[in-house]
Amino acid sequence: MSFMLDDVGLTHSNGFTALSHISLSAIQGESIALIGPSGAGKTSLLSTIGTAYLPTAGRMQVLGRTASAQSAARELKALRSRIGTVHQAAPIPLRQRVVTAVLAGKLGHWPLWKALASLAYPQDIAGAREALARVQLEDKLFARCDQLSGGQLQRVGIARVLYQQAELILADEPVSALDPALSQATVQLLVREAAARKATLVASLHAVDLALANFARIVGVRDGRLAFDLPAAQVSDAQLQALYAHADGRAADLPMLHNRLAQRDPASATPTPIQVNACR
Repeated sequence: MSFMLDDVGLTHSNGFTALSHISLSAIQGESIALIGPSGAGKTSLLSTIGTAYLPTAGRMQVLGRTASAQSAARELKALRSRIGTVHQAAPIPLRQRVVTAVLAGKLGHWPLWKALASLAYPQDIAGAREALARVQLEDKLFARCDQLSGGQLQRVGIARVLYQQAELILADEPVSALDPALSQATVQLLVREAAARKATLVASLHAVDLALANFARIVGVRDGRLAFDLPAAQVSDAQLQALYAHADGRAADLPMLHNRLAQRDPASATPTPIQVNACR
């Protein structure tokens, strides 16, 4: 078992309840897409699985370890070193060189002297270059991060997780700053790399069609609760419409990667509605 959440809740110190009655588990090597409207709780769920937040209700195990507010700090630190997180906005110091940002993926495994030495003299240039090549950024190895676009910074964050060789990969909107073609290629890369290493991948995605096309298991999240947890082929159009409906019940347009392509090139837009089932 990669992780197991049993009736987990998360209430912040200000009283806001971000998650309620979440029961979710994954076997090692499984790939799962989280979908749902903005503010649904997808990021909170990923942060909880990654132990950045600890449950305030229920119980949770991650990579064979119980994670709770009572867990020792050293145990949580060791657990977090086995988890790789791809952030929507990569928390990378902009004055840092790309090679250093990628090598930071191993900081949780290196002794302090090696981590400090790597800031001045990168310890594994070949490894960083290989990880960057997978996201088509090998030519940026020694560039400063403030010279990169937002999309390139997202790919540096992905390269860092690939270099880390994490057992559990949590990706929060990992392609939000990428164009449609690169979004598809990057999601496929994450799924492929996770499968090759038998790592578990949980990714929150904005585009419904991108999730359905690349993940066998889809979890819908709305209002801090699980709306459904199904194989992609069993997710119905009615379930998707209910997931994304406005608070007053009015239907909402489903967020699609195809829509982003049409916005970039209006000539590519078609007047016929997109059929979700055709994206599988």
